[in-house]
Parts: sequence; C-alpha cells; structure tokens
Amino acid sequence: MQEKFKSLVFEEGVLKLLDQRLLPNREELFICRNCRDVIDAVRDMVVRGAPAIGASAAYGYYLAARECAEDHTGEAFFSGLAETSRDLERARPTAVNLRWALQRMERCTEAHRQLPIQKLLEALLAEAHAVTDEDIETNRKLSRIGAEVIPENAAVLTHCNTGALATAGWGTALGVIKEAHYSGKQVFVYADETRPRLQGARLTAWELIQEGIPSKLIADSTAAALIRDRVIDCVILGADRVAANGDVCNKIGTFMLAVVCSRYNVPFYSACPVSTIDFDTPTGEDIPIEQRDAEELLQIEGTYIAPPSMEVYNPAFDVTPHELVTGIITEAGILRPPFAQAIAELKNDRETVIVHKDEKGNLYLKGIPVTEDELRRLEEQGTRVIMLPRVFKGL
Repeated sequence: MQEKFKSLVFEEGVLKLLDQRLLPNREELFICRNCRDVIDAVRDMVVRGAPAIGASAAYGYYLAARECAEDHTGEAFFSGLAETSRDLERARPTAVNLRWALQRMERCTEAHRQLPIQKLLEALLAEAHAVTDEDIETNRKLSRIGAEVIPENAAVLTHCNTGALATAGWGTALGVIKEAHYSGKQVFVYADETRPRLQGARLTAWELIQEGIPSKLIADSTAAALIRDRVIDCVILGADRVAANGDVCNKIGTFMLAVVCSRYNVPFYSACPVSTIDFDTPTGEDIPIEQRDAEELLQIEGTYIAPPSMEVYNPAFDVTPHELVTGIITEAGILRPPFAQAIAELKNDRETVIVHKDEKGNLYLKGIPVTEDELRRLEEQGTRVIMLPRVFKGL
C-alpha cells in the first residue's frame, strides 16, 4: 500500500513538514530553511512522534552544517556544528530517537572529517536520507511482525498517534493495525482522544479515515470501561523511549491503560523500532520526563477551558513498568518477558545494520563506504545485514 501523504520530505534544499498542529482542519507545510526552524518545529510539535523527530533532527543537523559552512572553516566549523547539535537535542529531551539520530550524524561527521566541506555536506545529506529511508523500511517490517498478535475480528485500542504522521512513513503501532487491516483481519479500532494535545482525536482519527479503517473515537476516560467489559481484545501503542529493563515511556495516559489491562488480562503491547530502545538507561526511573506548558491544558485552540490562573501539572509522558507489558514489537521480533534478558540479547548477540547501495553499486554503512568483503565478515560474526537502495537527492 502506498501512503496517501508524507509527514516530512527534504527537497529543493529545505525540509518540508506537514504541520500537525493544524490537522485535521488544514493541511499545510511548515518549511524549515535552517536548523533553528527545525528546533522550533520539534519543540512546538509541528512534527512529533519519536521516529519522525529523529528523521527531522537528522535533516536539522545537515542544515546546521550547511549554515556553519557559510560562516566558518576548520575547527570553528566543527565546534559550531557540535554546539548546534546540542541545541537540537534539548528541543525535546524524552524521545530517545532524537539523540540517536544526532549521534549517528555526528559519527558521519567524524568519519568524513578530512574531506572538503562540500563533500562532507553531501555525506551528511545522504546520511539524513538514509535515516528516513531506514525508518520507513523498519516500520514496514515491525508492522508485518506485529500484525500476528492481532486476532481475526479484533477490537484494538490505541493511544496518541503512532501512524505515518509520527514517523518517516507507515507508522509503528498504527502501522501494525494497518497491516492487520490490509491483510483482511477485519479489525475495529478504538482511538483515545489523548488529552491534552488531542493527538488521537486530531491525528489518529484523521489517519484512520484516510486509510478507511473502521473505528470510533473515545474520551480517554472511556477506555477503562471498554477494557473491563471485554470490548477490547488488545491494546497496541507506541513508545518514546524503552529502558534496558523493558519499562516503556510513552504518551501520558499509557500507564493507566496498562494497569487496567493487567487487571482484566487484556494483552498490552508497545510497538517501536529498536532505535527507540535506550540500552544505556537501566530503568524507566532514569528517563527524564518532559514538562509541557500550562496553556496546553488550560486552552483548546486558544479558548480557555479552565481558569487562566489555575496551576497546572502537565507531563508529556509517563512510564509503564515492564511487569505490565505483554510484549514489545520491533523490527527484530517481538520481545517478551524477561525483558532485561531479551533486550540484552538484542544488544549483544544479534546486531542489525542497514547497508545502502547507490546507482553505481557503491555500498555505504552509516554513510561510510564499505566493501563486500567487510560486509561478509560482519555476517560471519553474527551481524544481520539488510541491503536497501540508496536514494540521492539534490542539495
């Protein structure tokens, strides 16, 4: 199935983002001509969803490098780029894909440090394209894997937005649901409205209608009764960060769904790419939780729904303990308890790498040229190599 829209695309030297603040009423593009535009877009949730933020950050890093190249040379270029990368990372601290994408771009910079600046810029842009292309392929794969957990004629509850809008394409949890739908499983979706930003009402409902998937929108407070009354067969939602022990940090409201599912024995799944797993964070207690502006809770589209002077507690995310999670759906398979062991094995025993081949047959691993012999040695060591065509786009 081809996507009916794109959440982000880099063309004509700029990053074009579908402005998610305006959906479903208007479909407009937000144009990022420089890194500051990308930072503002991430912070103000023009673009949101961990994978989409990661892909946008990769392009933001490239735009920062292009800007630095106009004003600096030598070490001043690299120090200026490093400073801007730190600014990008601070835009939204919880979603680990942001940091992951920036670290990948930094590794690409280091690998091409001795090249002329123009060649370095070409390598960085190619790497940003690779981050985007790989995310789409990853989402397709995890969706095919995850669809197996959805029974025939199932009623599935989801929270927030985890579709093509939240990624570079296709989606994670909503991608799993789409895969089940298109495979003929006759699924029905209940979508939480997801206060306070209403990502479920504004974005997931919009995507479900775009895809023609039978569905209903519900208030967040309705979900527990539906789970108790056996209306819901399973809950599938995304993740902004998964700790090394399997604790899942996701949109606020996720934890209470997991508690109710545990009470009534309803399967509870998180779907995310491996890049969302933070192998260096031991537990969910170590994940920083972003605090959002009070106005998000006090207002809806500029109209106050509560007294303006009321104090507000508005965390963007909560952490679900791994004991409440049935499985974590990834492109490497479905992780099941004990999660600490499954995640450690994923990290240590079976690394997956994406290799791109350009139109001339040249091979690239994380933006760095490699040979077939080098890839063969990786496979002999147990690394799984996935080959994808590399799409080169103009500067």
